[in-house]
Amino acid sequence: MSAPKGAKIFKTKCSQCHTVEAGGPHKQGPNLHGLFGRQSGQADGYSYSTANKNSGIVWGEDTLFDYLEAPKKYIKGTKMVFAGLKKPAERKDLIAYLQEATSS
Repeated sequence: MSAPKGAKIFKTKCSQCHTVEAGGPHKQGPNLHGLFGRQSGQADGYSYSTANKNSGIVWGEDTLFDYLEAPKKYIKGTKMVFAGLKKPAERKDLIAYLQEATSS
């Protein structure tokens, strides 16, 4: 897993809709700071889909790995429009970056 590679993936595929810094704004998608260990649909001030709020998913490496492959299949009814990252190595790199960027 490579956080630097994950940072590039985040910049090109995620940053148009998400921020990661503490106190960062919500965009089309929620700010991701504090993501690990948080239940899906719980970031304050963001309007989630009912499916996301009611999924009961707690975000961690395993759940993000599966979710990022095909978000609409993992949470049916999510409003996230991203098609997903099919390559396992890219998902692992992105997760490594998110672990660093969303916790500092």
